[in-house]
Parts: sequence; C-alpha cells; structure tokens
Amino acid sequence: MLDTSLAYLLNTDSTDTPTAAPEAPARTAERAYFDAYSDAVSSVVDKIGPAVVRVDTHTKEGRSGRGGTGSGVVISPDGLVLTNAHVVNGAREIRLSDTEGRTTEARLLGIDPDTDLALLRADAPRHLAFAPLGNSKELRRGQLAIAIGNPLGFESTVTAGVISALGRSLRATSGRMIEDVIQTDAALNPGNSGGPLVSSRGEVIGINTAVIMGAQGICFAVASNTANHVLSEIILHGRVRRAHIGVAAQTIPVPRRHAIAAGIDNQFGAMLTAVERGSPADTAGLMSHDLVIRLDGERVTGVDDMIRLLDRNRIGKTVAIEALRLGRLRGFEITPIERSAAANA
Repeated sequence: MLDTSLAYLLNTDSTDTPTAAPEAPARTAERAYFDAYSDAVSSVVDKIGPAVVRVDTHTKEGRSGRGGTGSGVVISPDGLVLTNAHVVNGAREIRLSDTEGRTTEARLLGIDPDTDLALLRADAPRHLAFAPLGNSKELRRGQLAIAIGNPLGFESTVTAGVISALGRSLRATSGRMIEDVIQTDAALNPGNSGGPLVSSRGEVIGINTAVIMGAQGICFAVASNTANHVLSEIILHGRVRRAHIGVAAQTIPVPRRHAIAAGIDNQFGAMLTAVERGSPADTAGLMSHDLVIRLDGERVTGVDDMIRLLDRNRIGKTVAIEALRLGRLRGFEITPIERSAAANA
C-alpha cells in the first residue's frame, strides 16, 4: 500500500503550479501610502504647473544689460503674476515664459521690498492658467508642501517636503523683518525665488523667497495671507502704506488657561518678540512677550492680522490694543506713525 502522501503526489496533475504566497499586509499598506503620496504630488503639479512662469529680467532696454532669472505664479486669468521683489527690482524689461515655451512681456504694477513681493501684469491674452491663493492660517506643521519653479535655470522643477515651521521671521533686503514666514524642507535653489509653495489641495500657500546657504533643508516662503494683503494694496493704491508701531512678533497659541481666565476665545495671538526703544509701542508701554489678541476691537489671531490691521488708515490715529501679559489681560492706547523704508515693523 502506498503512503497516502506519496499517492497524492503521484495523482497530482503535472500541469499544476504552486500558488504564490500573498503579499504581506504591511507591505501592501506601505505601497498604498507611497502611491497616494505620488498621486497627491502629481495631481498638484498637473493643476498648478501651467500657472508657474519663468521670470527673466534685464536692467537695460534691448536686453544688453545685466539680467537675472527667477520664478513667478499667475494668480488670476487676466494675467496678474506674483513674484519676489528681489527678482524684478531695478529691471527695465521683464519677460515671462510658461511651461509650453510661450513668452510675453510683463509690466511691474508694484513692488514691496518689505515683504519681498512684487506684482506683475502679463501682456498676454486673457484666460491664462492660474493658481488660487490659499489660507495660510490653516496650515499645520508636517503638512505636505510642494515647490515648483526654475532653480538654476532648470525649468518646471518640482520638489516636495513638509511644512517644517510656521510664524518665522526673516529679514528682507530692505532691512525690515518679514513676519509670518513659512519654513519648509522642500528643496529650493537660486531661481526658485518667486515661485509658489503649494499645498496638497492645489492652493498656493506661500511665495518661495529664501534659502540659508550651507544649511540642509531650511528654506522659506512668504505666507499667502501676507501676499494677498500686499497684492490688494498694490492693486488699490499702487504701493503698500503701513502704520508703524515698532515691534517684531510671531504667531503662537494662546494658553487655554490664560484665555479662560481673561474671558477671550482666541486660540492664537501675536507675541511681541522685540519692541524698539522710543517707538510708539514703547511709548504706550508694550513689552516683549506681550501677547496681542485684539486691535481696535478686532481679533488678532496671528502676525498676519496685525500686518493687515496696521494699514494706512490707522496712521496718526490712536488705536486700542489688548494684550495678555503674564496671563492677565491689559489694555494700551497707541498712535501708529507711517513706517519708513528703514523701519523694522
């Protein structure tokens, strides 16, 4: 009598082949995550990529003078383009090139060195591909960030990373501190300046502006809410007039116990990191580490709110500021002055 196992082997059809072992669940999930990440980046690039332009500048007419190259992003179908101030500052001629190789001249509508932003108008047919501006106040650390631009002349380059930090301060070429700056580890190089930093939703959340030379993965972008304020001022007035109180600040959470004790509902505020001696803020009694939560009765939930509220309409007018100092709510009256180009804040 044959052993049953041997009999089974003898009766097995020779055409049968072993069934492959199923893939481990952990490996399948890992592959799904990578596929989702790739799909997210690719879909954003497909949506925003056509709105990103190369910006070539020349300091003399006829393209005979010194020139530079940067990036920009079309933000409206009628040809408004955001870029960095340092990309177009001093340029006599500006030329834009899109991803399909089409070129057009552009006019400088306004420039704001204090935020390193400039607004251009493309002399091109209307109904251009454009990218919407998102709300940078909704960002979180660790969120996906995608940079698109023309680093070192390599056009339509895409890099991806995360939002490393929010509420950073960065000194502009004018000497003023740019507040509410986004830090990212998405790789940026010379030529990325003026290009968009984009969220996974396909919204522009920042305008790439600076790289710390020698650092690894430390790059910066001006927040989209700041950019939105600047472009609105340029469209309305041709320049950005600001009230000056003489402070530097950063956006931080309001400690819940302090909010409850003070009877306020702010989750975030603008903490003063520096107060200039002799400035309106110093005269009014504001100090470093004061946490501003209201200005003229309007809620302040971050540095971008302070920048927006300290507009030209408050120059020379007394305004009320409410701030938390050591957890206690205090009120101050302050008279902003018009900020000069050399002022810090």
